[in-house]
Order: sequence, then C-alpha cells, then structure tokens
Amino acid sequence: MSPRDIPEGDPPPAATLSPPARLKPSMLLLVAMTGIGPFTMQILIPSLPALAEALSSSYGTAQLTLTLYLAGVAVAQLIYGPLSDRYGRKPLLLGGLVLYCLGSLGAALAPSIHGLILARVVQAVGGCAGLVLGRAMIRDAYPREEAASRLGIVSTAMAVAPMIAPLLGSLLETEFGWRAPMLACLVFGLPLLAAIRLRLPETLAEPAPLPGLAGMLGAYASLLRLPAFRAYCGITAFATGMFFAFAGGAPLVVIKGLGYSSTAYAVAMMTTPFAWSSGTFIAARLTGRVGMARMMALGTGVMVTGGLLAVLLPLLVPGHIALMFLPMAVSAFGNGMTQPNAIACAISVRPNLAGTASGFIGAAQMGCGALMTVLCGMTETGWGLATGFWMLVSALATLWALLASRRLKA
Repeated sequence: MSPRDIPEGDPPPAATLSPPARLKPSMLLLVAMTGIGPFTMQILIPSLPALAEALSSSYGTAQLTLTLYLAGVAVAQLIYGPLSDRYGRKPLLLGGLVLYCLGSLGAALAPSIHGLILARVVQAVGGCAGLVLGRAMIRDAYPREEAASRLGIVSTAMAVAPMIAPLLGSLLETEFGWRAPMLACLVFGLPLLAAIRLRLPETLAEPAPLPGLAGMLGAYASLLRLPAFRAYCGITAFATGMFFAFAGGAPLVVIKGLGYSSTAYAVAMMTTPFAWSSGTFIAARLTGRVGMARMMALGTGVMVTGGLLAVLLPLLVPGHIALMFLPMAVSAFGNGMTQPNAIACAISVRPNLAGTASGFIGAAQMGCGALMTVLCGMTETGWGLATGFWMLVSALATLWALLASRRLKA
C-alpha cells in the first residue's frame, strides 16, 4: 500500500510509516536546537519598553522586533523543509546556525531600531532551522506513534528555554542594558553550532530530487489539497496564536498598564512554559492509552476555557498580574496536550514530504503568531481585554480545526 492509496481523511496507519533503521539523534541536541528559536524570541520581550526608549522609538515600532522575527521564521521554514528533503537535515541546520550567530552579533551592535529589526530577522531565519529540522529528524528516526511521544518529550524539555529566557533577558537588561540579551544568544549559539557539527548524525534516509520553485510550490499545494493536513496544520497554527496574542499584549498591560517591573513580568512569565511543559508531559505519557484524537480534544477544551477566562477576568476583577497570567497558564496547559499530537499527525499524512510538511506547519504557526502580535498591538490599551479577546479567538479557531479533523473520520 503506497501513501497515495491512503484515504485523505485519515492519518496513515502506523504500520505504513515506520522509517528504515537510522542512527537516532541525541535528544539533548534536539532539545537545544529546537529551543534556541523560542528562547531568542522570548529573551527580548521584557526589554521592549526599555529598548524603545533607548533607541528613541515608539513601543509599536519596537514590537516589530517580535513581529518581524516571527515573519522571518515563517518564511524561512517554507524553504528549509524542501531543501532538507533534498540535501539532508544536518547541512541546512549548520547553515542556519551560522546565520543565527551572525544575526545575534548584529543585534547586539545595532545602532538604531531599524538595524535591530533587520538583525532580528536574520536571527529568526537562522534560528528556526532547528525548529523545523528537529521535527523532521524525529519523523525520520521514529514511527508515527513513537514520534508523537518524542515530540512531546522534546516539547517538555525545550519549555525550559522560553521559561528562563524572559527572566534572563530582564536581569541582563537591568544590569547591562538591552544589548546584553543579544550577546547571550551569541554565547549560546556558538557552542551549539560546534556540538551539532561534531555529534549530530544525518537522519534523512533517501534524498528527494530538488524540486525548484515550481516543485516546492507543487509540494505545498499537494499537501494543502489533503483535508487531513489542512485540519491538523490549522490546529497547530491557531493554538500557537494564543501564545503570541498574549506575548503581543502582556508586556504593555503588565509593565505600562499595571506598573510592574520587567523582572516581575519575567518571573510571572515562567508559569506559562511550566504549564505548557506539564501539558506536553501528560501528552507524552497518556497519548498511547487514550489515543491522539481524544488527547487533542481534551487539550482544546482546556484552551477554550483559558480563552474565556482571559476575556472575563479583566471585566469582572480589578487588574492584577496574577489574573493576567492565570488564563494563559490554563491555555498553555491545554496547548501542550494538543500540539505534539497535531504535529505528529500532520507530518505523517505524507511521510515522503515530512520536511516540507514540517516547514509549512512552522510557517503557519509563526504567520498566525505574527498576525496575533499585530492585532494585539493595534487594539491593546493596557487594560488586558483586547489580549484576552484575541486569545479566545485563537482558541475557538483551534476548536473549529479540530472539529474539521473529526468530521474527516465520520
């Protein structure tokens, strides 16, 4: 039975998806290379008000260091996927990390807000290589059910990076200025580049022909024609939108609206990845027992609950930092239960296009995230209601995509 013979509505059976025996990549390196992108994105967020003042910029312009970072990640992942299916995962990963280190150095030395934004885009293009190629390497090395578990483990462990990034960034900014977090990225990037060069095996079993632009577009089009891929990709993208709706509005609400320090924001922010890692841990442990579809349904229900809390609490209770982060923690817990399974299903719809699928999923996630940061930046006044509204919109969109995936099996 070939992949073409499998009905579009359901993920292919696990028996058809077992890859040939390959060297297993180090989970520690997978965690590090997957986490460096989220770490780099998060480390600068508490410094946005300070760097806007230091570079004589508005908060909205400074927020482009986050929005265009996400846009850079989105576009680059569309390219990494197909190229990695042809040239292998490792060469693309090494090239990406070189770009990441150059972007980090450029960001630390940026003379203006526009120079910083440009350097952040270079950082993003390089740093996202680990995100898309890490997923593809897991899919190369493990069958579908085990891949879902491994993705959950990687997600749980890599949550440590965005958990400590805001706190580290705020402490460095307080002591040494906003440029110090960007130098920290360079300090982390160089050893990771060396370790991957020396220790990470290539996992691609059979290189695919280089598709060219028409072929790349055709590969993406072939994936998008599959209702199952669209549904699972939608789940991952809309669920990610909740995080970035919060990231786009929370610093303004907490630091400017409620008057807390950037360090207080960073400490409170640690609850979000902790809750997310708790969700992914549960997904890794229980998915084999309850099934992927049920785990995604449970997680989505928790996310919708978090979105409702995010809207209701600013209306009913006076503003407080704990009430700002409670709905996000609930949402993150549900998100962690949902994401690993949705990603595993999406990249397994067409196993021969795992890299391409992973790249498109990542691009959709970051594109949705960038849109949410823009919408929050345009509508948030410091009260928190707009941030909660966009979080709820993202949760309901995730539910809609989940219901679409369930209808495919009906």
